This record gives sequence, C-alpha cells and structure tokens, in this order.
Amino acid sequence: MSREEIDLIAHLMRRAGFGASWDELKVLEENGYDATLAALLDFPTVNVRMDESLVRRYHTDSSAMMGPSGSPMSWLYGMVSTSAPLQEKMALFWHGVFATATSKMQMGKTVFDQIKMFRQYGMGDFPTLLTRLSMNPAMVYWLDNHDNHKGAINENFGRELLELFSMGVGNYTEQDVKESARAFTGYTLQDLNYFVVRNERCSIWPYGRTTLGFSYDDEDNDKGEKEFLGHCGNHNGEDIIKIICQQPATARFIARHLYNFFVADEPLVPQWPYTPPKDPRAIDLLVDAYYESDYNIGHMVSMLFSSQFFKSKECWNSKVKSPAELAVGVLRLTNEFSHPRREMFDVSRQIAFMGQDLMNPPSVEGWHGGQDWIESGTLMERINFASEHIGNLDAPGVKTIIGAINTNDPEQLIDSCLDHLGAISINEDTRASILRFVDKSNSDKRVLDEELSLNVLRMIVSSQEFQRV
Repeated sequence: MSREEIDLIAHLMRRAGFGASWDELKVLEENGYDATLAALLDFPTVNVRMDESLVRRYHTDSSAMMGPSGSPMSWLYGMVSTSAPLQEKMALFWHGVFATATSKMQMGKTVFDQIKMFRQYGMGDFPTLLTRLSMNPAMVYWLDNHDNHKGAINENFGRELLELFSMGVGNYTEQDVKESARAFTGYTLQDLNYFVVRNERCSIWPYGRTTLGFSYDDEDNDKGEKEFLGHCGNHNGEDIIKIICQQPATARFIARHLYNFFVADEPLVPQWPYTPPKDPRAIDLLVDAYYESDYNIGHMVSMLFSSQFFKSKECWNSKVKSPAELAVGVLRLTNEFSHPRREMFDVSRQIAFMGQDLMNPPSVEGWHGGQDWIESGTLMERINFASEHIGNLDAPGVKTIIGAINTNDPEQLIDSCLDHLGAISINEDTRASILRFVDKSNSDKRVLDEELSLNVLRMIVSSQEFQRV
C-alpha cells in the first residue's frame, strides 16, 4: 500500500466529496487515483440508501416540505447517505453560486426541487444549466421574474444572471441588463393546486398548499428587436443565455468559481474585477476546458481534479471546511444515519448555528466562506459537534474505528486515529499536545484503553487541521 497514493486519494475524496473512511481509502488505493476519479464522475442511477418518498415518511412533521425545516433535513440525509458524493458536492457548489433562500418564499419543497435540478444538470453543459435555472420556480420567485412583464420590466433576474451567475461586474452595460430582462418577460409562475405536474407529485397531500411551478406566458414575452452584448435580433431567454455562454468573461467567471470552491480560496466575488486570480495559469487551463468541451462543467471538473495544481501538496488542507462539509463528513464516518431519523433536524440547526443555514443563504451572493466560516462562536459549535459525534461509542462507525485500533504504543495510537478519521495530517505542535495528553492519561496503565482512544479521536477532530479540507 502506497502511503503517498492514499494521502492523495484522501485529498481528492475530501474535496470532491465529504471524505472517506480508512477502509474505503484502502479499497480506493488499490484502484488508483485515476480510477477513483472516474468513479466519482460516473454517477450511479440510485445514489442514496433510501428513496426520497420513504425519507419523507420518516420526517413526518415536515414531510410535505411546506416550511423551511423539512428540505434541509432531506438534503442532509442525501449528502450523508449518497454513493455519489461529487454529485451532492456539485449541488452544494451551485447552491452557493445561484443562492436561493426559503426565507423569502417559505416553501421548502420549491427550493428542494432546485437542489434536485442542480443534481441533474450541475455537471452538464452550462447553457442547459442556466436555461433550467431561468425556468426554475424557486429562482423565478427569488429574483421576482414573475413581476417582469412586457412593457414593464423587472431587471432583478436579468441583472443577477449577468452579475452573479455568469459574467461578473464590468463585462456588460446597463443596456445589456435591460435587454436581458426584456428577453425573460413571460417567464413566470404557476400555482400548482393540482396533484401531478409532468408526472411528478407536488405534495404528499391530496389537497392544500403544494409548491410552485414554472409557466411561460407567450403573450407577455417581449418579441421586439434587442441588442445584447453586441448581438442584434429578436432574442428570447435561451438566445440570451447562448450569447452569455460564448463570452470569455463567462468562461473565466465559472473557472474562478470552480477554483475557489475546489482548490484555494479566492477573494470575494465583488473583488474579482479588481484582483487577479491566485493562479492565472490554472484559470487559463479551466477556461480551455470550458471551450474545448462546448461549455461542459463536468469536463472542467475532471480536468481540475486531474491537474497538478490540484494534486500539489500546497493545495492540501488549505481550505476551511464549510459547516455542511464538516458535519456531513463527520456523520459519514460515524454512520449514525443508516436510515432517516428525526435527529437530522438537530443536525441541520447545528449547521445553521455554525453559519450555514442550508437552503437559506444570507443574500444573492451566497456565503462568503473561507476564513469567514471561523469566528469564536461558530468555532465552538464546530468543535462541539465533531467531538460529540466522534466520541459517541454507540455510533456504528465509531465502534468500527475503536475496534480497529489495536496498539499499546502512544505514537501508533495517534497515527491509527488519524488514519481512521480519513488519513488526516496534523502539524508537530498538535501532535506533541496529543502525545503529552496520552502519556499523562496513561501514566499508571500498561494498556491503552477504549476511553483513551475515544479521547484522542475527540482531540483530533477538535484540532485546527480537522477544520480544514
């Protein structure tokens, strides 16, 4: 077994998913890095332990997803139980870029359906994803496009499509915003007061509040001549998106988002017009992948994970885990949720206390991330969550870890705990602190016991290194 290969694959699994157990890493190491990446990119047809309809039966108090709590619970279970971690990670990525919140619409299922859309289209070509986004009921309502009418435009969606979703400030004019808004007139909402739409159930209830649906009102669509980014014609919404996706600014904008999420923290998006990227060469390589694949996001992601700038040890453990990444990674290790439980609501609230209220981002800019995840209050929430769950011997995954630790040597105990937490690396100061604790705790014993192993696990997940990915 190559230690270097295991560490590299562990890095991939933390970034492209939510980490991996030691047993999983040993299997993946036998397959090799390239085969592991190929498997991550090849989503299985069924990727969660239990069908969504059954998940919602377990969450009986919120199974209709009318309020804001049921949807994050269901999505969290999906992330914890998925066999396609990159698919869920990409949904989390797009949720941060196309930030949409239940705080405005108060209809959890509408936002949950948007997450499902990200799962389905998030690794396909960018024009299709943007087109689906423009027709997504959550986005239509979130950015007021149902109030965008022929002769009385609402610029909200047209502006954010250019500013936050594709090109970035400085690459379009105010007139382009107006022309974009004109093209998306008639993209509106339909209140679904009937049972089935497009063969999909809108609610578990036979009556009452369900969800929102998309409707296109052709009579309300402005079919007049438009000039957008230098292109003249009777553009509709899809035409606008095609023109946007051709722009070099769009390629660089998406490349920088992917680099920021998967490789290294960039400045906040509003600073991008004025601050060059950390690694211009990496951005250029991602831009090339965008064009050579006809704007395919999956190809860009594959190239990113295959690149030397991603594999470089300078990239390892350089980013702060988001609260969702931290919590999901811990719960995949502890294996507490082999089936949905009401306690997932508590997890979703704890993630919110850490600063990431899933499906309820603070603004259209999403979460800032990076070092902003860490402050005195949120750090304690993160440490307490990880320590509590990793220290729970009733959790099946924790029992497995403790059962696999079989050594009487303090140094080997620390190494074994680090491996079983997903091949974690710690610095010398952290290691020395843990070793002093082990020596002091074990001063009057000849055998390293179960309680000591649990305490070492707790100390590791409380370290600054475990907070990074």
